[in-house]
Amino acid sequence: MSHTFLLEPGTWLLQGNWIERQKPPMDVKGKILVSWNRDTWFTMVQRLIFPGSGEANTDLQFRGRFDTDERRYTFVLQHSSLGKVEGEGWIAPDSIIQRYWAIGDKQRRTGFETLHQIDDRKYLLSSGIMAGHYLISAMEATVNRAS
Repeated sequence: MSHTFLLEPGTWLLQGNWIERQKPPMDVKGKILVSWNRDTWFTMVQRLIFPGSGEANTDLQFRGRFDTDERRYTFVLQHSSLGKVEGEGWIAPDSIIQRYWAIGDKQRRTGFETLHQIDDRKYLLSSGIMAGHYLISAMEATVNRAS
């Protein structure tokens, strides 16, 4: 099975739970738009919504490029909470794994994300954000290709 998320243009819907230190889990929903400008450049726009929680939406705007082996990629990201971010990702046989770090951030915030492929229309997402050595938030969600 080959990956469809990120490697193909499309619209994806996210639904799951957001967890923060010393707070109960919150529902999270979102939409992810993936597009390709040139052979090796992609853009991805993501909005996370926290229904009924009073939390502000989180917006993410990625621009990335795949290496010539098409297994690894690098990206820059504008994150509504973290600011300017850089990162890297790997395309594994069954998952897409990426890590990122906030640029010039005094809290030394970093993050990671794993999308495990269930089928060509569904992934399971696990992610987290750290400040220094401490996990400050995590998300677990399903990501489904929109019809």
